[in-house]
Amino acid sequence: MKTAASEPATAPTFISSGLAARTRAGTVQLAGSNVAYWVYEPERTTPETRTVLVIHGFRGDHHGLLRVADLLPEMRLIMPDLPGFGDSAAFTDAGHSVERYGRFISEFMAALGLGPDTVLLGHSFGSIVAAHFAAAHPDAVRPLVLVNPIAAPALEGPKGVMTRLAVLYYRLAARLPRPLGLALLRSPLIVRVMSIAMAKTKDKDLLRFIHGQHHAYFSAFASRESLLESFTASVSSNVAEVAPRLTLPVLLVAGEKDEIALLRDQQHLASLLQDATLEVIPDVGHLIHYETPGPAAEYIRRFLKDHPA
Repeated sequence: MKTAASEPATAPTFISSGLAARTRAGTVQLAGSNVAYWVYEPERTTPETRTVLVIHGFRGDHHGLLRVADLLPEMRLIMPDLPGFGDSAAFTDAGHSVERYGRFISEFMAALGLGPDTVLLGHSFGSIVAAHFAAAHPDAVRPLVLVNPIAAPALEGPKGVMTRLAVLYYRLAARLPRPLGLALLRSPLIVRVMSIAMAKTKDKDLLRFIHGQHHAYFSAFASRESLLESFTASVSSNVAEVAPRLTLPVLLVAGEKDEIALLRDQQHLASLLQDATLEVIPDVGHLIHYETPGPAAEYIRRFLKDHPA
């Protein structure tokens, strides 16, 4: 498995040194696979302290949500690298489907003794996994927070053409001889183009940080096969398809300029949910966790105050 050797040099500029003092790392064996996770303890425990289980997005790992964790010092955040990404091994007993990732959440929560007062937070692909899990296990977590949620079918609408091109890219990379396939998937040029396309900030230092994060962690996946399975899962499901079954309170944090999870789809998703709060952050796209973690953290804090354990 390829993982990043070190943090990007610009990380201290955007992640406080205080976060390191709150951090402890761990591993757990689940269904024969080693899963790495990180716990960010609260600076001090208050009546509003909650445990938040964070599910990251496709090709990401726990690093992507660190800026949000940094700005929620009163919370306990637990961030696993999903199986097949980062420092976690791929599944050995099944493919990397939304359903299998949902079983992973059950297994992980049981292993760590996380109860029904756990808050479940999912970003991007993680929003699909988290929503499907919550729909299938209505009493397992409460409430649900979805950041940049995938609210509509990826193969439909104006973004369908780009999604189909991405499908071809991952299938080609999986079929090429291994060295060529890995070189295509880990191409610095392709990673940079993707990073530029998603970033909306004009802050040059923040842009360098975002590009550095993607360069360091976007290629930390277990295998071409697990990556293709995960990508197929990410474009084959969405949150809206389980929205009528989500009976718990749901916070949607959307980016005004998100070209992957369109704002109009977020608005439609909110209308399908029984108890939804939609917060829209202006001038940001699909990288809320990198570009606007402050507003996102404040919306999460306010939502959890309104929905205590």
